[in-house]
Amino acid sequence: MNHYKELNFEVVGVSDIWKLRREQGAAMWKQKMGNEVKAYRNNEELYGSKTVDAVFIGTADFQHALHTIEAVKAGCDAYVEKPFAETMEDNKAALKAVKETGKIVQIGSQRRSGTNYHAANDFIKSGQFGPITMVELTWNVNQPGRWRRPELLKELKEQDTDWKRFIMNRPFEKFDPRIYLEYRLFWPYSSGLPGQWMSHQIDTVHWFTGLKHPRSVVANGGIYQWKDGRRNWDTLLAAFDYGPLDDLSKGFQVTFGSRMHNGDERPAEIYYSNGGELNLITNKISPQGGLTEKMAAAMGMKANLLPKISLPNNEQVVASANTGGDILTSNHVRNWMECIRSRKQPNAPVEAGYSHSIANIMTTAAAHTGAKATFDEKTQEVMVNGKVFKY
Repeated sequence: MNHYKELNFEVVGVSDIWKLRREQGAAMWKQKMGNEVKAYRNNEELYGSKTVDAVFIGTADFQHALHTIEAVKAGCDAYVEKPFAETMEDNKAALKAVKETGKIVQIGSQRRSGTNYHAANDFIKSGQFGPITMVELTWNVNQPGRWRRPELLKELKEQDTDWKRFIMNRPFEKFDPRIYLEYRLFWPYSSGLPGQWMSHQIDTVHWFTGLKHPRSVVANGGIYQWKDGRRNWDTLLAAFDYGPLDDLSKGFQVTFGSRMHNGDERPAEIYYSNGGELNLITNKISPQGGLTEKMAAAMGMKANLLPKISLPNNEQVVASANTGGDILTSNHVRNWMECIRSRKQPNAPVEAGYSHSIANIMTTAAAHTGAKATFDEKTQEVMVNGKVFKY
């Protein structure tokens, strides 16, 4: 809505398999846009209409990759919410489809359109930061209703939607309105904390370092607070080993911690080197914790403390359940719209989604099996206990 007039875009259709949301969506967009907005019962009807050039994919987590395949094969560019994929089967198929069609796909990792994140990326890649030794990622909230839809559950009737279309390629189970509306709580429809939140933060690790995935992941956690029938954990701690695959003497550790209880809604990303830290909570680079000259002299070494620098920041990361039209997302959507016009690659191309999905799936594999997860470069498969991880 911030950019459509300038860039000459129109919303012309809404596809939703649930009658209630389909009608609400079409009516809302017709009012906003002031033009006719058609309601389609499913994506086949939408693409069959030949009226759309690009789509926003904001469906259930496990559907993103499959809906991306549909979109690009129908000749459409796509803005795809994260997580890009929750299984390597879907991840590989979607990457292949996008590359073969050459369509413009923007992954909804909006940090890639933030000035502070671009400045951090430039500083690290310049070499001034020094080798990364550790990255700490945390995302804690205290939102009892997060991902729950208790009032909406009674409004969803099986006859008003298409359950088989909803579950797509997942193993069949009988209609369950909780799975439909609260899918983020239920594997294999969502990985929960990794897919929803970690995917944002681990993406910056890949971006800043050029590494495509972890070398290994271990994870632990559980359902400690919300005993509401969910399958996905409300608390997770994952530890990653990152570094070049051909040189195990180089690398660094990343930790991701997340809990859905006792949290301040301030997602944290702190990068450490031996000269200090790059803190994306305060948006400052500082010598905090770095090797001091006195310590270095005692060891016969030279200190390489970081300077004190404030990163530019016009876009604050939003952690509430309803982000609305925050500046970071607005910038990211505009970048996609501009790339549809120019045919240049967007800030978060499909490869970014493919990489964050590998890290997500490795975390899920480690969490579900209790074993260390690795990634087979040749087969592009997540491995645990010598076997390909399957849901």
